[in-house]
Amino acid sequence: MSVSLEAPAVGLDSLTQIASALPPTPLRAAGLEAFRRSGIPTTRHEEWKYTSLRELAETSFVAASATDVAQLDLDAWLIADGPRIVLVDGQIAPEWCRLGIPGLDVRFGDRLTPTDRERIGSVAAIDATPFSALNAACHAEAVMIELARGAVIEPAIEILHVTIAGAEAVAAFPRLFILAHSEAEATIVETYATIGEGVTFTCAVTEGTVAANAHVEHVKVQRESEQALHIALTEIRQEGDSSLNTFSVTYGGKLTRNDLNIFLNGSNLHCRMDGVVVQNGGQVCDNHTRLDHAFPHCDSFEVYKHVLDDQAMAVFNGKIFVHLDAQKTDAKQTNQAILLSPSATMNSKPQLEIFADDVKCTHGATVGQLRSDALFYLRSRGIDETQARAILVYAFAAEVLEKIECEPVRNELERLLYEKLQA
Repeated sequence: MSVSLEAPAVGLDSLTQIASALPPTPLRAAGLEAFRRSGIPTTRHEEWKYTSLRELAETSFVAASATDVAQLDLDAWLIADGPRIVLVDGQIAPEWCRLGIPGLDVRFGDRLTPTDRERIGSVAAIDATPFSALNAACHAEAVMIELARGAVIEPAIEILHVTIAGAEAVAAFPRLFILAHSEAEATIVETYATIGEGVTFTCAVTEGTVAANAHVEHVKVQRESEQALHIALTEIRQEGDSSLNTFSVTYGGKLTRNDLNIFLNGSNLHCRMDGVVVQNGGQVCDNHTRLDHAFPHCDSFEVYKHVLDDQAMAVFNGKIFVHLDAQKTDAKQTNQAILLSPSATMNSKPQLEIFADDVKCTHGATVGQLRSDALFYLRSRGIDETQARAILVYAFAAEVLEKIECEPVRNELERLLYEKLQA
């Protein structure tokens, strides 16, 4: 008797039904065809070697469809008191948005221009991953966020993604395009949250371009419930003389997969790609990052830190490609993890491929426990063991958050880190 190892079809069938129920567009049709070709990956796929999607494959989903949006209480999820874009179940909730800010134009629905529609999917390729194809097939509407030339927007532009859980497992497909014109400056913080109890699946795509001499700070915060499945692709193209700082902060979710790809498409670029993962219970977080250096005189710095307790599991796969013409590249990558439990698991796979000869490139990975001498030092000062461990873990993870330039965002994420460590 033979046993099939293929993933069950119920998840695949329900997701393709969601796509088929939407009005057809060329983007949706191409996405659906690509998703049907790829299907839901299994652990036999190299890019999913350590992360099982069996629950996703075995769950029947319905499209999330929010009602009574104005009655929601979202204050607990908001960080900054500035421009605000709120998406509920993947669609704009105008009642909660705060727009009309000089230099910031937000377009969606009928306001999208033909040029906007051409841009959507031009950076994050439809078939980049199975789930970028699924998002292309299933997204209800795309949102264009445009920063005008020379615009300096303060405080942070806040994008809140809310998925409402219910009796049935629901799926939401938010899609954003961020267009920062030359010399624009802004901090953009995306927060993902869940309201209610029940299984949710968020399949998100954020893509964009950072034009010459622009400076953008992008912060992604995962605060969804511990019944939430979250799979997201962020893909950004940087042009010459620009600066981009990205931060991925993962506190919530049952299963989180982040693919972050940045293409340095010019000279004299600066890029930061940092992340903090704090997981406990049976949470799983899988971060795959990719940096492409294609032009000379660019630098990139990447630091990902993980704190894992109980049976939590994390994956870090960091790829850096230094192409033939990318001379004078300076690229550094560091991945560190602290395991607070003997049953926690960290899988780290740094990858550095260099095809140029005049470069400075390093990468390293460490996995360990709290230092006994540091713990003894705090205990000797009268601090109990639980508090001493919390202090050391906080200092380890907060080192990344301290690099966030926007103070209100930095302060709130440090507060949430402390709360998570106390859980």
